[in-house]
Order: sequence, then C-alpha cells, then structure tokens
Amino acid sequence: MGVLRPGLCPGLTQDMVQLLRSRGIKTVVDLVSADLEEVAQKCGLSYKALVALRRVLLAQFSAFPFNGADLYEELKTSTAILSTGIASLDKLLDAGLYTGEVTEIVGGPGSGKTQVCLCVAAHVAHGLQQNVLYIDSNGGLTASRILQLLQARTPDEGEQVESRRAGFLGGSDTAGALQRIQVVRAFDIFQMLDVLQDLRGAVSQQVSSSSGTLKVVVVDSVTAVVAPLLGGQQREGLALMMQLARELKTLARDLSVALVVTNHMTRDRDSGQLKPALGRSWSFVPSTRLLLDTSQGAGASGSWRVACLTKSPRLPTGFQEMVDIGTWGTPVQSSTLQGDHM
Repeated sequence: MGVLRPGLCPGLTQDMVQLLRSRGIKTVVDLVSADLEEVAQKCGLSYKALVALRRVLLAQFSAFPFNGADLYEELKTSTAILSTGIASLDKLLDAGLYTGEVTEIVGGPGSGKTQVCLCVAAHVAHGLQQNVLYIDSNGGLTASRILQLLQARTPDEGEQVESRRAGFLGGSDTAGALQRIQVVRAFDIFQMLDVLQDLRGAVSQQVSSSSGTLKVVVVDSVTAVVAPLLGGQQREGLALMMQLARELKTLARDLSVALVVTNHMTRDRDSGQLKPALGRSWSFVPSTRLLLDTSQGAGASGSWRVACLTKSPRLPTGFQEMVDIGTWGTPVQSSTLQGDHM
C-alpha cells in the first residue's frame, strides 16, 4: 500500500493529509483499517468524507478476486495459437505456439535451433503476415538466410526476381515479409534486458505501427548472454538470470506474444549425461520445452531432426517427431514416435 499524499485519489487534499499524519495515519493501510468515527473526531474531519475516501482507496488499491470461469474466458479471448510452419513441430506443440507463453528449443551445436527460429520467423511474417521481433545474441542471424527461406516459398520465379529488384523495400510478398521481421542484436545480458524493457514502449509501438501486429518474439539464444555469468560463487549471475526470466514471462503475458527462446546442452558433472543448460532454476521458466537431436533414429541427417517434447502444460511428455527443418509452410507427413515420459 502507498503513502498518503495529495492527489493520490479524488478528495485527498494537502490539509487532510497533514491532519491525518498528525494522528499517526500515514499510509493507505493506516486509513482503511482505522476507526473512522474516532479519526473524524480527533482530526476535525467529516465522517462522510472519510467514508467516501476509504471507498475510493479500497477500489483503487484492493485486489479483487476472479473465479475460474472469468479466468477461462480471459484466456480464450487473449490467447492465439500460431503455426510454426512445420506441421510435425506444430503437432508436438498442440497446434503451434501459444501467445502468453515461453517456448524453449534446446539442442547441441548444429542441432538446428537457429534454423527452426528462422523458419518460425519466416512463416509468421510471410504466411500469417504478423510482425516478429528477432533478438540475436550469438550472431547466427543474417538477412541472406531469411531471404533464402522466403524465396523458397515464393510461388514462381518471377516473384523472386521482383523481390530482388524491390531491394527489400516493398513491391512483393517477400519484401513485405522482410519488413515484418525486426532484428535487434544483444550480446550481453544488460543489452538483452534493455531490449526487453524497451519493447513495452518504443520498440513495440514501432513494430505495431507497420502492417500486422507483433505476435512472436524470438531470443536466440539466452545461453549466450547468461552462461558467462554462471559458475562458481557468482550469485549476481543467478540473480540476473532470474531477472531475465521474469522479464521474458511478463513480456509474453502482458503483450500477449509467443516468446521463443533457444538454449544449449551441457553435460552433468555426476552422471555425465547431456542436459539443458542453465540449471534447475531456469527449467521452470519455459511452459514448453522441445529437444532437438541429430543422432536419434533413422533418417536424422541433413535437414531432418528428431524433436522430443520434454515439457508441456497440455500434452504428455516423451513424444517425438521427425522434423524437416529445411522446409516450412507446407504440410509434412510424419509419424509420431512415442518415447518414455521424461
């Protein structure tokens, strides 16, 4: 609760604040919990004015309860499901990326994490015609890679030529999609936090001002900015990591965007087995976690990967799909491989 001050709410004047403070009533809690008849007599104030003031303060500062039906209705109206453009990946995600949630893609070097992020960005910008903010922290994003993905989905060669002539500035679906992908580079955690905080204001307004609305934020990767701060007795690093976690989850919820982050793999000291980096504390941040692997199953070579669902609020974990990360935007026939629950 706040400190009583003039202008905090209608009817609370400077003289009234001084009188209340002279009787030891300095905060909103003090006033709403006090005996108003006694306060009115000691301070020489109107009892009706004090009752009206308390009602206003309670309405302004109290948290009103919601029932389950209200929360469900709010969820239905505020949540959108966005296809990734890769059918087998959508199957693991229960139809696609959910706005208001953090989805994490985990894998070792060369597993295709960045490629999946690029496919998602290309599909959302081209297929869904919505805006994407791509935060690159490892230097893996280049305009040529996005352009190649977009041109692969161009209906005919003539439009590809049109896109090149347009110089990325307009005149074709490809050029329009490129404009809808906003790129920010952040190579340390302080730059990352600044970007996420600015997104609430200037950056989000800039993205929303062009065609479509901001629906997806990609962070590739969180490990690149967090891992250097962890290890040993660096408690500040853990605190900064959890601050980043709060920013990501709050951003996804408040702006109703689907947030996609990538994470690396590390080897457990005791068992020697590979596991997602950043430890147990970070594991509670993403709502959904997918593990990409290049070594499991037949055919896991070239552009094919095995994607395993290791965390989900909606589906059982342990299910796997063969994913072609070299294509997007078209239905892909794939069989589901059911593994052990993880």
